Amino acid sequence: MATPQSTNSAQARGTTKRTPRQTKTTKTTAAAPKGPVQRVAETAVDVPVGVVLRVTDRIQEAFEPWTNRRTAERELRSYRTQVTRSLNRSERRGTTARRRASTRVRRTRSTFERQVRRAEREARRRRRKAETTLRQNRRRLETTLRRNRREAETRLRKATRRAEKAQAGLRNTVEEQTSRAQEFVSSLV
Repeated sequence: MATPQSTNSAQARGTTKRTPRQTKTTKTTAAAPKGPVQRVAETAVDVPVGVVLRVTDRIQEAFEPWTNRRTAERELRSYRTQVTRSLNRSERRGTTARRRASTRVRRTRSTFERQVRRAEREARRRRRKAETTLRQNRRRLETTLRRNRREAETRLRKATRRAEKAQAGLRNTVEEQTSRAQEFVSSLV
């Protein structure tokens, strides 16, 4: 038979015999609406318990594969495979990046060289044009200078001849006038 003390401890453990009537009463009590204070209290208790259980599960999941030699070796192979795949992926990605960079450098270099060649061609073309223009201007200037010199020399010769003629004519006139004046003076004397 149950003593009052053993009945209380059994009730605390939740192992007492229940009669169908007591079960009914419990069911109706459990279905009763909860108050906000009770909900907050349950949340305050449930959250830390849930967190502890999740952390425990995570720790157990982390250590589970390492507890047996076979599973530990399988886990190591899996890590090795993952690392190898990751390295291969990184290598492919690096190769792709290097190829892209090389292609970009080649393209940039080709574009730059093309621009340099174009600039050199343009510079040569401008230089030839400037030299041609300079030669043409020099020829025109030399031709104009020769023509002007010939014209100046021709005019100078003509002017010299006219001056010589005028001088000769003036000399003749002076001589005539001098001889007339001498004749006139001689006639007066």
